[in-house]
Amino acid sequence: MIDSQCKICRRAGEKLFLKGEKCFSPKCLMVRKPYPPGQKRKRRFSSLSDYGKELKEKQRLKNWYNLQEKQLRKYVKEALQKRGKVEDTSSLLIRKLESRLDNVVLKLGFAKSKAQARQMIGHRFFLVNGKKINIPSYQVKKGDKISIAPLKIKKNIFQNINITLKKHQVPSWIEINREKLEGRIVSYPSVEEAALPIEIPLIFEFYSK
Repeated sequence: MIDSQCKICRRAGEKLFLKGEKCFSPKCLMVRKPYPPGQKRKRRFSSLSDYGKELKEKQRLKNWYNLQEKQLRKYVKEALQKRGKVEDTSSLLIRKLESRLDNVVLKLGFAKSKAQARQMIGHRFFLVNGKKINIPSYQVKKGDKISIAPLKIKKNIFQNINITLKKHQVPSWIEINREKLEGRIVSYPSVEEAALPIEIPLIFEFYSK
């Protein structure tokens, strides 16, 4: 049975890296079947309306961060409310999304996918400044330290963590101590470094209607 996460990528028309390591392998369905599920391969696709393009970008962002519709709408509305008051609206939205604890855990290499990161956080696998946090949407701040709870390090899921981290690259806004299995937020994430294959302005247009 085709995994539902693979269907999400096929509907989006590109890899959203929802399956972790599998997305980089030849087994990825986006390599074998790079067209929407339920359809046969087509040489041409009909053009989308403006609304269709906005909807598509919204869905791509929602799936990229593994969010529910209600969650994404909240982030976008908060960014729109501060338009012109703090900073570029797109930068503010990306900062909020990138600063989610589940995303940070993934960026640190402590999890293989956002779904796995969310599950592990729910089971209190991680500490923020020494305190157990079980909320995936928790917003980390500059100076925060993220580590694996001592009793959880012995779990099988971390059996090869040291080997994994040697090959894993973290973004510049996160500093990692591979020996202590600890990360620290040293700056704020930027739109440029997030490098999302998504047109953020179209998402604001979608929710502004």
